[in-house]
Amino acid sequence: MMRFALSLFLLLLPSIGYVVAADDAPFRPDPGKFPPLGEAKSYRGELVFVDHVNRRGSLRLHVDGQYLEGRLHHFAMLPYGMIRYRGAPAELRDIPLGTVLYGRFYLPPDPKTSAVPVVTGNDVTQPRENHAILLEDGPSLCLREGKAWKLTEVEINGGEGLLVASLDRKEGGEGLGGEHKLTIDASTRIWRGRELLGLADLIADGTWPATGKKSMDGQAVQLGLTWHPRYLYQQFHVADLWLDEAAMKVATERQRGQHLRHIRLRWMPARVDTVAHGKFGDATITATLFGGMDESLYADFKPESGAQMAAAEDTLRTWWPDHDGMDGRILSVERADGEPEFGSSGIRVRFQVPLVLEGFRPGRTVRIRPHSWPSVKPPVEELVGGFEDRWPSPDIFGK
Repeated sequence: MMRFALSLFLLLLPSIGYVVAADDAPFRPDPGKFPPLGEAKSYRGELVFVDHVNRRGSLRLHVDGQYLEGRLHHFAMLPYGMIRYRGAPAELRDIPLGTVLYGRFYLPPDPKTSAVPVVTGNDVTQPRENHAILLEDGPSLCLREGKAWKLTEVEINGGEGLLVASLDRKEGGEGLGGEHKLTIDASTRIWRGRELLGLADLIADGTWPATGKKSMDGQAVQLGLTWHPRYLYQQFHVADLWLDEAAMKVATERQRGQHLRHIRLRWMPARVDTVAHGKFGDATITATLFGGMDESLYADFKPESGAQMAAAEDTLRTWWPDHDGMDGRILSVERADGEPEFGSSGIRVRFQVPLVLEGFRPGRTVRIRPHSWPSVKPPVEELVGGFEDRWPSPDIFGK
């Protein structure tokens, strides 16, 4: 069964609103530590730019009660930051531009090395918290909280229409709440069971009228929302509509497959906790695997099995892992009792290497490959110091 790292731990936490009080001091994580989730600030916005190689991008924030366009909210994922799309682990590269996302953010752990510009001032449309520990789309948030949109009415006018739908949201909670009128048209992908349909298909089979309104009696659906010309007034367009639970499960499973391939080819990220040096350059390294991955990936880490460890940056980029990674042996795999810290899997791996590399230091990020995973070179643009190092600094985001 798929392991959702966004588990009951999240559901038991108090909800965090995305409107920040003026006296609510932002929190700066300590480098090398997993920060408390309760200190994160929550924001919602449309994804408008992605630098998937360095796990950063830009959101156009939605801020309740604000009807003036602010600056874009440039963000970077923390090394242990988790991304979820359609209910499964994901990478920024998986998420289409324009998708409405929900995130939890902190101040940069170290402003001097921030991969995005450090924000000063008190502009509510460009918060200072710009390092994300969690980024997810609407269906992922709803599935995590056990919610669904209630579809009450469909109105069709030719090749376009409106959905009237509502979603419960507790006071101060995340996500959208209340009743919304959402636009649909021929671009809307409609999922029913294992079928991918369009608006014309539902009209042709009589599910929806060719013109006029139809009551939907609160049918439970999931919605993937995107940009609308009147976004300043909290209006949205429906990019994806899942009409039943089976359709949502199909989408989740397909995204899960994308995630499995990505991690197996680029290795599991982890944080070095301790290094016990031997006499001749060898060492035993204890590392904590990051959270948010599918459970089947964690299950591949087995005691007394071969593996390979490579140094990585906080962007999770490596140098040339299949060549400069260090072969070694997994001595033990231990899972912590209780719920792990957010961002951590709670799984600690003791790894013996014949030679310590510079990047194998406490607090540093590494990637680990069980020998059962492929040993391949990642795409050249994803390597540190690659032939085309296109994104060397935060300057691309402007001042």
